[in-house]
Amino acid sequence: MTKQKVTVLGAGMVGVCTALELQRRGVQVTLVDRKAPGQETSFGNAGVLTRSSLMPINNPGLWSNLPKLLGNKSTSMRYDPMFVARNLPWVMQFLANTRSSKCEETAKALNDLITLSIEANLKLMTEFGLQDHLSDQGWIFLYRNEKGFDGAHADRTLMEYHDVSFDILTPEALAEHEPHLKPIYQKAVWIKGSYSVNNPGAIVAAYARAFVEAGGQLVQGDATNMTETNDVVTLNLSDGSALVSDQLVVCCGPWAKTFLAHAGYRIRMAFERGYHRHFRGRNGGANGLGLNRPICDASAGFVLAPMQAGLRLTSGVELANQSAPKRTDQIGQAELSARMAIDLGERVDDQTWLGSRPTFPDSRPAIGMAPGSRRVAMGIGHQHIGFMSGAGTGRMLADMLTGRSDSIDVTPFRPERYIRRS
Repeated sequence: MTKQKVTVLGAGMVGVCTALELQRRGVQVTLVDRKAPGQETSFGNAGVLTRSSLMPINNPGLWSNLPKLLGNKSTSMRYDPMFVARNLPWVMQFLANTRSSKCEETAKALNDLITLSIEANLKLMTEFGLQDHLSDQGWIFLYRNEKGFDGAHADRTLMEYHDVSFDILTPEALAEHEPHLKPIYQKAVWIKGSYSVNNPGAIVAAYARAFVEAGGQLVQGDATNMTETNDVVTLNLSDGSALVSDQLVVCCGPWAKTFLAHAGYRIRMAFERGYHRHFRGRNGGANGLGLNRPICDASAGFVLAPMQAGLRLTSGVELANQSAPKRTDQIGQAELSARMAIDLGERVDDQTWLGSRPTFPDSRPAIGMAPGSRRVAMGIGHQHIGFMSGAGTGRMLADMLTGRSDSIDVTPFRPERYIRRS
């Protein structure tokens, strides 16, 4: 009997985990990316694995913050007016999904996906001996005033509904958890039962090595287009070569929009770009960086996470074209705010990293068969949680392609929500 052959396009967390899961079901898998595994969008994040991320950005509370955000000077969100004008249908649908009913539907779906993913990630990290990269100290949301804390009441209510464990910390309790933070915070919320890693790119690379060591094929090449017949699907590369397989799984994140457009698909996707920088920190804490776990300053709109490369400072959202030039004013403002909170020390990198988070209007990824296709599947559009939710996505896609029962309800993630085939 001939083995089922599947090509997976994209070697970020989603693509690598999809390749691993298919391989473990006896499928012959080829994994393709233009770069080494884990070097694109999956590289630049805070490394957090937590169910608190079930709350989408476009929640009912967005409206109260909208006047401030529209000023285009916030650390939390910046935008290119021309990009917004060209993508008004996405913007209008994004805002329409702030309705309580839509937000609750998304939160339930993301909670299921994140829960499945955390379980899968913990198993993989244990199996591959990656525990030294893993921390179980949770992470903390910080509020510089009572108004900001009160404004996040709906977030906490939703977390309580989904049994996300957290403690509300006084300034004194916060000082016990993070003694090197400066005393500028009035309230804090410690998310318990969650995890973080100190090198997201290394985790993806380790998963990919395990895939190759188990017999998987890794091809470094730039995919240009695909063709599909009744019998096979062919992925064409820029060097003139082609990979023929029974199915193709598109997991190339923000690059999926252009790639799939070449094959006749129209996709309503935008890009929430984000930046990061690394700093030396100060001596102290469990890792010598002065911070015991990732923190999110909800008032100032930045995340700071202890990494092997130093304290990683990440900015909020920048709505802009994926290929637009870097604009470092947002991350620069985040750095000024972070220095008010902790001794960052000197920078340890000379380049500001930039990545694009692909986002659909309802803040849910598209996971499943492409509309009108029997041979092309996709796992794209994971916005801010691709690193966190890639393992669960891989399990779901592997279930679909090998005829197993679904791990969770796939209905909320059906690609035809915002993808059409011309």
